[in-house]
Order: sequence, then C-alpha cells, then structure tokens
Amino acid sequence: MTPADQRHLLRLALSCRKISAQVTNSGTDSIVAMASSTEQEFMTHYRSKLTTFPRSHKFWDAKIASRIGEKLGFRLNDIGISHLEIDLAEELSRPIHYRKMIVPFFHSVKRAGISVSGSEQLESQP
Repeated sequence: MTPADQRHLLRLALSCRKISAQVTNSGTDSIVAMASSTEQEFMTHYRSKLTTFPRSHKFWDAKIASRIGEKLGFRLNDIGISHLEIDLAEELSRPIHYRKMIVPFFHSVKRAGISVSGSEQLESQP
C-alpha cells in the first residue's frame, strides 16, 4: 500500500477536563500524530481554571480546541499527511455543546492545509 492509498482517521476524545485528537492509520490502527490539551503549552490555562472561584468544571473551550487543531495540522504537514476522515456518526452523537466547541478545531486543521472529509456535515448541523 502506497502512502497515497493509506486512509487516516481523526479521532477525538472529549471530556470536561481535556480534549485529545489522534490521527490513526486505518490499515494498522497505529497513531501517526496527536495533540492534546494536556500538553505543556496549555498547562497555565488549566491551572488558572483550577484556582478560579467559583470553580469551573470546563477546563477547555473553543479557543483551546482551535489551538490544538492548529498544532495537529502542523504535525500532519510535517509528516506529509494532507487528508483525514472522521467518523461522522460518532461526532454527531456527541452532545451539542461539545460539537459547537470542536468546530473551531476543524477550521484550524483546515487552515493548516489538511482536508477533513465529513467535517462539513458536522458544521452544518444545528
């Protein structure tokens, strides 16, 4: 299988505490790139959310998701991947507040030059 024939699947793991994005090779299920809100760059934001009063239960937002998408896009460019796929059914099954916060993530990945098939339908959903 040539690199052009390989399919890459973008998987998002979302919780109130973190967002994690992994790109896997669908042929081998191995992770080829990832970015997460637990990286060093985001720790000051995370710590500031811990010390606010009243304490927030959400430790990431659309701005953090956008920055993670940007980092993932740059990492994918470095290894020569230009096209990703998402599991649309899985993304549509997420609560609406998560879907609204990850739309900027997909925009950032696209701005980095990576096409994400399936994200158009996700963005057009209410």
